[in-house]
Amino acid sequence: MKIENTKAQMRKGVLEYCILSVLKDEDAYVAEILGTLKDAKLLVVEGTIYPLLTRLKNAGLLNYRWEESTSGPPRKYYGLTETGKLFLKELNTTWSELQNAVNLVTTTKKTRNE
Repeated sequence: MKIENTKAQMRKGVLEYCILSVLKDEDAYVAEILGTLKDAKLLVVEGTIYPLLTRLKNAGLLNYRWEESTSGPPRKYYGLTETGKLFLKELNTTWSELQNAVNLVTTTKKTRNE
């Protein structure tokens, strides 16, 4: 088994959550979203993010608007809908619970028979 495959699967599993989190405070266009993810060492390419953004939009979690750019074509800015904000709130709770559970499992040295 290759470690890179497992690492990629772990990143994919949290990508939706990370994108919604990036958009929690302000709208952003794809290059900004990708830059934030890259800064956090979550390497994502445009070919991955566009279908994900479309899926999140179709699920009613995101909306978008076009905005003129001074340096090129108009940009599509994505933002959370009210449903998206509630969904992210639930994901925050779930992430916290999952993080605590994983920490317990991976740091506990006791055996079940103790």
